[in-house]
Amino acid sequence: MSHAGGITKPKHGEKMIEVKIKFWTNDIANREGYIMPKHAWGSGVVYMERNESHGIIPRNPRHFHSLMDISSVIEKVLIQHEITLNKDRVMEKYLE
Repeated sequence: MSHAGGITKPKHGEKMIEVKIKFWTNDIANREGYIMPKHAWGSGVVYMERNESHGIIPRNPRHFHSLMDISSVIEKVLIQHEITLNKDRVMEKYLE
């Protein structure tokens, strides 16, 4: 389903585009199969949530290996899903 160049009335709850970030929590606790609450590694995955109104079908998650990687991985996920970001007033300061 392509929405390029057109407009669509979204279904309830589908106005926004969601990018999810998950951090690994395995092997932090000193006991197999357990976690340490509120502790995570500085690595994990970034992925898109399904959104039929926007025509988004999730593809494979992309891994990041440090907090410094997250922004570039988010950018790659957006590109992979053909998401176009429109500049707002704040972004205009940086682009013009």
